[in-house]
Amino acid sequence: MAEYKSKILIIGSGPAGYTAGIYAARAGLKPILVSGTQVGGQLTITTEVENFPGFPTPIQGGELMQRMREQAQNLGVQIIDDTITEIDFENRPFVCSSENANSYVSDSLIIATGASARWLGIPSETKFRGFGVSACATCDGFFYRNRNVAVVGGGNTALEEALYLTNFAKSVTIIHRRDEFRADKTMQERVKQNPKINVAWNTVVAEIVGTETPLGVTGIKLKNVKTDNISDLAVDGVFIAIGHHPNTDLVKGHLKLDDEGYIATKPDSCETSVKGVFAAGDIRDPHHRQAIIAAGSGCIAALEAEKYLNEQEVSKK
Repeated sequence: MAEYKSKILIIGSGPAGYTAGIYAARAGLKPILVSGTQVGGQLTITTEVENFPGFPTPIQGGELMQRMREQAQNLGVQIIDDTITEIDFENRPFVCSSENANSYVSDSLIIATGASARWLGIPSETKFRGFGVSACATCDGFFYRNRNVAVVGGGNTALEEALYLTNFAKSVTIIHRRDEFRADKTMQERVKQNPKINVAWNTVVAEIVGTETPLGVTGIKLKNVKTDNISDLAVDGVFIAIGHHPNTDLVKGHLKLDDEGYIATKPDSCETSVKGVFAAGDIRDPHHRQAIIAAGSGCIAALEAEKYLNEQEVSKK
C-alpha cells in the first residue's frame, strides 16, 4: 500500500482526464491521474478517428489516446494505472482508496470517469466492435457512405442516429423489439417521412455475422419476438443505440446528479455540488459524447480547479 499526495487528483483517463492533466501540469500543480479500468476511455475501442482537430489524415482511436497520455506525461502528469473505489467527500483534503489498496490524498478532485454505451451483450457484437459495430453514428457514420446499415433501438437516440446516418448511408434499417417507438412524435414523423429508413418491428438481433479476414460485418440474423422466425439482413454496419449509462457509482449519494444520473454542474462550469470537486467529459454531458467536447471540458475543469486552489491559499493567509 502506498500513499500519494497532490493538489489535484484526476480520476479517469479519457480525453477529459488527459486534457485536465495537461492544463494542471502546465499550471505547475503537479497533478496525479488515476487511469481507471478502461485506460484511455471509449476511444480505445474505436478504429479511425477523423474529426479530432490537428490530424489531417485519420488516426486510430487507441493511438490518439496513447499520444494524449504521452503528452500528459511529458508535461509532468504522474499517471498511475489503478482504479479508485471509494472517496471520502466529508473531510479535507479528500482521501481516495483504490483497488490496489493505495491511498490518494488531494486538495481538489476532477472526476472524468465518462459514460459507457449499453450493449446488446451477444458474443458476435463484441467480436465485431470497431469492425462494423459502433455505438456512435457521429463518430463513424462517414465511413458508411453509400452502404447499408442498421440501427438498434427505439428511443430518441436511435431515431436521431438513424436520421443522421441517412446523410451518408444508402439505406438505414431500424431494428426495434416493440411495435411502436418510444421516441417523441416529432422524431417519429421525421423517420416516417425519410425514404432511406426502413423499420423492422418486433425484432431483435440474434447474431451479427461477418468475415474473418478482413474482420468485418456483412449482415445480421434477426429474430421476430412474436413468431421466433429468423431472417437475414445484409448490412455493412450496425449501430447500437440503446442508451449510455454514466459511470457515477463512485459519487452516488455524495454529488448531485441530474435526472439521467449524470453529474450536475453549474451553468457554463465544471463545478459540482461539492466545493473542490469538478466533473469533466461524458460524466457530465449526456448529449454530445464527442472527444473534442470532453477534452474542452477537461481544460475548463483544470482551470477552475486552479482558481479554487488559489482562493484556498489566499483564505489561509
